[in-house]
Amino acid sequence: MGTKRPPGGFTAGANGSREAVEHGGEREAARAIEGLVSRLLDLLGEDPSREGLVDTPARVERSLRYLTSGYHQDVDDVLNGALFPIEYNEMVIVRDIDFYSLCEHHLLPFFGKCHVAYLPNKKIIGLSKLPRLVEMFSRRLQVQERLTQQIADTIQDRIDPFGVAVVIEGQHLCTMMRGVEKQNALAVTSAMLGTFKADYKARAEFLNLIHRRTS
Repeated sequence: MGTKRPPGGFTAGANGSREAVEHGGEREAARAIEGLVSRLLDLLGEDPSREGLVDTPARVERSLRYLTSGYHQDVDDVLNGALFPIEYNEMVIVRDIDFYSLCEHHLLPFFGKCHVAYLPNKKIIGLSKLPRLVEMFSRRLQVQERLTQQIADTIQDRIDPFGVAVVIEGQHLCTMMRGVEKQNALAVTSAMLGTFKADYKARAEFLNLIHRRTS
């Protein structure tokens, strides 16, 4: 019997490492996506072989792979151990975090600002890791509501703070360039956990601070 080859076309053995097999699988997936994009262009009435479009399937494949790269990231890798013990119990806020994501309903972009706060319970997260968490979850096919909740739940799970608050303000191209075509519509979602959900004053302080303009 012949040697059975994995999807990438490599034989797992002395001449084929696991990384080579995985890389082969990625190349095969890339070719499949490029083929689908080429077929889509054809079905839309275009000529995929014309000069302006001949490289479009490869460009779209690379673009989609980047825009959905969050599927291949892990929370623990993103945080990279940046969880620190500390005796500090005042609010920690990182606001105006830019994000870009793809709406899972139309595969059109939505983008805007994310504001994150938590009340530490003897442990904090490195400040740079909060934008990285936002990016990891936004680089997936998403809806804004779920994106908001995932960020809040992850912070709560990793450091068990007294409270977590996340607010996202997003503009959606699916409502701006199609459908109702409302150019100035802004979607605002929030997730409040712990103290921020139970205590109106804490919630009000957070909302006031994220909307306060800096001079």
